[in-house]
Amino acid sequence: MDTLLDPQVLATTCRRLEGLTPETKALWGRMSAHQMVCHLSDSFLLAMAEKTASPATGFFQRTVIKWLALRLERPWPHNIPTRPEMDQALRGAPLTDFAADRARLASLLHRFAQPAPTFGVHPIFGQMTSWEWRRWGYLHADHHLRQFGL
Repeated sequence: MDTLLDPQVLATTCRRLEGLTPETKALWGRMSAHQMVCHLSDSFLLAMAEKTASPATGFFQRTVIKWLALRLERPWPHNIPTRPEMDQALRGAPLTDFAADRARLASLLHRFAQPAPTFGVHPIFGQMTSWEWRRWGYLHADHHLRQFGL
């Protein structure tokens, strides 16, 4: 299973990100390309315990949904709602310069892939292992890059 600990997976993910422009249109959902970049940055900051989000979890989300989301070899479904703190239309980080925001996301991807970052608590999946966070990171980035045809 792909994770961002694999240098080839990380490199491929970053190359896909480089193909994103402010004009790239979403195949589904309501985010712009720029909003998606900031959404992913906010999400990786949350993963590395540098941002918080309101919890939306229960036993079912922390067990069954987490297992299915991280271990099934299939793309995540479209239009899954996010936490308000990760939603650029609500309380997510403001958009600044697209190129700078995209470069910041690439830097966060590399920091996240380092051997021993500090991880936070996922607002839906709860506590996660290092492997689960790296798997989540790949799947989340992949989901949104596919959203923009990359």
